[in-house]
Formats: sequence, structure tokens, C-alpha cells
Amino acid sequence: MRSREYDLDFRDRAGRIRAWGIGLLAVATLLWTWCALLLLTPYSVQEEPDDRYPVECESRLLTERGTANDGLLRGNWCQNERDWPEALAVLGLSVPVSIAGVALFLSGSLRIRMSAHAEAMRELDKYADTRDA
Repeated sequence: MRSREYDLDFRDRAGRIRAWGIGLLAVATLLWTWCALLLLTPYSVQEEPDDRYPVECESRLLTERGTANDGLLRGNWCQNERDWPEALAVLGLSVPVSIAGVALFLSGSLRIRMSAHAEAMRELDKYADTRDA
């Protein structure tokens, strides 16, 4: 295999690695968006199946009343519908996905840049060799 063919294959593999990193960062962004929706949007809870008048609940994070932290002891149906562990689990899952995505993206980008640098150095050496001869 000639060096140019090897270099093109190397760049192709680096581009695929970088694409995997972008994909993982997109998944992490979706997880962050899901966590934000769980914490910041209001929601409704049905007290019974097919309830015609569901209870309207404030968001878990931005509330002025006790709906986010008071339990069913006070007759609040909003407590168990969107619980903190679910949102924190989504956020916790996004951390290793985003770290892997950043690592793959940076690794692929660095490989592409180093390959371009090596090619430029080879071209400069070739130019210097033809000028000296």
C-alpha cells in the first residue's frame, strides 16, 4: 500500500471516529433536553384511570408552592408522577455519553489535522528537494 493510499484510509477512519463522536454528543444533547423537560415543564396527573379532570402540577424545579417536594400525605398527587431520581438518572446517563462523544470527536479531529500537517510537510520536503537538485 502506497503512503498516499494509507493516508487517505487513515483520514477516512479518523472521519468515522469523529462522526461517532458527533453522534454520541447528539445523544447526550437529547438526554439533557429530556432532563430539562422533566424538570422545567408543568404536567398533569390523573387521580383515577380516565379521569376527566386531571390535577395540574407545576414544574418540579420552578415552583413557588410545595408541589415539588410535599408528598401524598398532604393529598398531593403530583409527587410520584415526576420524581427526582428519574431526572437525575437521565442526567447521570448523559455524563459518560458526553465524555465519550467529546473524546471521540477530539481524537478524530486531531488525527485529521495531524495527517494534513504530515502531508504538508511531505510536500514542503518534496519542493525543497526539487529546488536543491
